[in-house]
Amino acid sequence: MYTAISVLIFIICLLLILIVLVQNSKGGGLASSFASSNQIMGVRKTTDFLEKATWTLAGAMMILCILAVFFIPKGGNGTRSAIQDQINAQPVQQQAIPSFPGTVNTPEAIPAENNAE
Repeated sequence: MYTAISVLIFIICLLLILIVLVQNSKGGGLASSFASSNQIMGVRKTTDFLEKATWTLAGAMMILCILAVFFIPKGGNGTRSAIQDQINAQPVQQQAIPSFPGTVNTPEAIPAENNAE
């Protein structure tokens, strides 16, 4: 389902890019390329169509992006990191605490293997 939504988002993005490129910032847009006076759609109707198409595609893309969040595949038991596997496979080693000059080594501070005297 996530793949289908992603493909729809991609298609809507391409259509949105094409519609925005067809529009003219001065209001001419698609109607300015036709020189004939007997147009099917006038200048005003063309800009209305392009504006409605832009808003519709933008709204559809927003809704599909929100829906895509809910359908993102979650990481299950089968997807584990190779680095995490290596960390878990290493044996746990207990290290001795070094004694620094000027500190007093009490029996609690000395590791158990050195306290066997």
